[in-house]
Amino acid sequence: MAFGRDVYYGHGKIEILPKVIVRGVEDIAIAFTPGVGHVVRAISERPELLHEHTAKDNLIALVTDGTAVLGFGDVGPRAGMPVMEGKSAMFKLLAGVDCMPLCLDVGSGDELVSIIKALEPTFGAFNLEDVAAPRCFEVMEQLLGSLPVPIMHDDQYGTATAITAVLINALKVLDRKPADQRAVICGCGAAGTACVEMLLLLGVEDIVVVDQLGILSRDQELTHAHWRRVAEQTNKPCLKGGLAEAMVGADLFIGLSVGGIVTQDMVRSMNSDPIVFSLANPVPEIMPDAASAAGAVLVASGRFDFPNHCNNVLAFPSLLRGALDTNAKSVSPNMCLAAAHAIANDVSEDELSVSNISPSPMSDTLYPDVAEATARAAIKEGLARKIPEVGVVAANTRRLRGLAHERQACLPELGG
Repeated sequence: MAFGRDVYYGHGKIEILPKVIVRGVEDIAIAFTPGVGHVVRAISERPELLHEHTAKDNLIALVTDGTAVLGFGDVGPRAGMPVMEGKSAMFKLLAGVDCMPLCLDVGSGDELVSIIKALEPTFGAFNLEDVAAPRCFEVMEQLLGSLPVPIMHDDQYGTATAITAVLINALKVLDRKPADQRAVICGCGAAGTACVEMLLLLGVEDIVVVDQLGILSRDQELTHAHWRRVAEQTNKPCLKGGLAEAMVGADLFIGLSVGGIVTQDMVRSMNSDPIVFSLANPVPEIMPDAASAAGAVLVASGRFDFPNHCNNVLAFPSLLRGALDTNAKSVSPNMCLAAAHAIANDVSEDELSVSNISPSPMSDTLYPDVAEATARAAIKEGLARKIPEVGVVAANTRRLRGLAHERQACLPELGG
C-alpha cells in the first residue's frame, strides 16, 4: 500500500519504527535471533559496548506522575499522556532525540525515584515533567548524583532557561544591565525556584519572590525547604506584604503562577518603563495588551499567539541533545546559562526590537547552535564523559533533524 497524506496511522502523535529494513527471514535472523546473541555476549563481557550497539545514547524517558499537568494541575498520569506525546514529538522533530513517554501511577516521590533508577539501563537521559512541588524537588535531590545518566526537570530548568534567554534580549533592546534591575518573581514552584537561580547567575542581584504566603522572607517560618532556600537568596530588604507591595518600584515582573492576578494598577506602580513577563498558561497573569496599556515597555507571554513568546520548547530539546552527545553526568545551571545565551543570539541584532526578543521554534539554526553551546559548557565544567570536536554536536543535531523531517513528507496534516 502506498503511503500518503490520506493514510490513517492510528491514534496519537508518536510511533516507534525500526532503523533497519527487514525484507525476509535472513534479515530477521540478523536483527533478532540468533543475531542479537552476539551483541548480548559482547555487552555482558564489556558493558561499555551498550553505548555502541544499542539506541540508549539517543533515547530518553519523559517521566510524569500527572500531578502538575500543563495548567490543569493534578489530573493524573492518564490525562498527562497527550502532553507527553506532544513533547516527545518536539524532542524528535526539533533536536532528533528519541523520546519515550512514561506516565506513572505512583503514590510517592520515593516510588517515582525507585522506578527511574530501575529504568536507567534503557535510557541515555531522563526528563522529569509535570511533577508537582515539593515532590519534584525531593525526587530530583535523590536522583542527582545517584544516576549514571543526566536527569533534568524541564519545568524547572527548561522554563528558566527560556526565560533567561528572552530576558537577555529584553535587556539588550532596552540597554539595561542585569545588576540594575529589581525583579519580582510571582510563583515559587518548580519554575520560579530555578528562575531565581538562573537570574542570580545572569547577574540580577535584587530579587523578590511572591508565593501563596505572600512575599518570601528569611525571617519567616517557611514550610517547604525550597521556599527556605529561595528566601535566603532573595528579598534583601525583607519586604513584607503580597504581590501588590512587591511590585512597587520593580523593573521586571516574571509571572509563573495563575492567570488574572496582576492588575494594571500594579503595573503602574512599577518603575518607569517596566518589563512584564506574564507567563501563566493559557491565561496570563495580565494580558499583554493590558500590561502595555498600563505602561509596560516590553511584554512577553508563554503563548504563541502574542509577540515575544517565552516557552520552554525553545530550550529543552537542545539541553538534552547537548547532554546526550557529550554523555554528560548532569545538566547543570551553567549549561542552562550557556544555552540561554545561545537562544538569545538566534535573534540577530538587526531583528531585535521590543516586539521581537524571542526566536522562533521553527528556526533552522536555533537547536543546533543551542545544543553546541550546551555541549561546550558541559565540557568546560568537567561534566562531559565524551568530548566531541567543536561543531560536531551542531552538525549531528542538523543531521538528525533532517532525517526526522524527511519522514514527515508522507504524514497527514494536523487536524486532517
